[in-house]
Amino acid sequence: MAKAGRHERQSWTFAVLAICVIAGFLFVAASVNADGTDLRPAGGDVGSLLKERSDRIADRRDDARKLRKDIDALSAEVSGAALDDYRKKATKLEQPTGLTALDGPGIRVTLTDAPKSVKPEDVADNLLVVHQQDIQAFVNALWAGGAEAISIQGQRLISTTGIKCVGNTVVLDGVPYSPPYVIEAIGDGTRMNEEISRSPETTSYRLYVQVYKLGLEIETVDDITIKAYSGPVSLRYARAQS
Repeated sequence: MAKAGRHERQSWTFAVLAICVIAGFLFVAASVNADGTDLRPAGGDVGSLLKERSDRIADRRDDARKLRKDIDALSAEVSGAALDDYRKKATKLEQPTGLTALDGPGIRVTLTDAPKSVKPEDVADNLLVVHQQDIQAFVNALWAGGAEAISIQGQRLISTTGIKCVGNTVVLDGVPYSPPYVIEAIGDGTRMNEEISRSPETTSYRLYVQVYKLGLEIETVDDITIKAYSGPVSLRYARAQS
């Protein structure tokens, strides 16, 4: 019986040792993966995580803008008649294509989900949130009203910018954002407001504002700054039609 008891204690000792080794390995692996950061940051709700990712991408875009300025400065040092001609043509296209920052008067449109306290009976949750088509409706109306530049959540829109819904967030060029959605446009405020009032799509959204308490605020702003677009401008999937 004594030998059996020693054997059981030895088995338990080896088992405890094995568990400690595995636990130590997991702690080391977690430390390496975290690279000095918290694997579960404070405020780990979806909104906080989205903001963290958006801020990180915004930092990368700022870096890209600085690098683009450096490239432009180096390119300006290269001379040549043919090159100068191409450079002049490219410079003329930078502003209309959104590659330069722009300042001026305009309007700000803010779209918000209905408050959680508002939940009419027999109404689907899907009707109480802002969707991609709602944002696109106001953007289209602003373009139709002669907007010179438009941004959403501070991100410059260009002709290839994609807006789509993913769950209860909106993804803009691969970056997820949560409401409120702030759209800023530089241009003639009167014309842009007229187009917003005339658009059937924005009119439909206004009805949802009245019935389901979705948020809509339109402000006239004396000075708006819209940053230059810093993402890729090459088309990866476009194909010419014969």
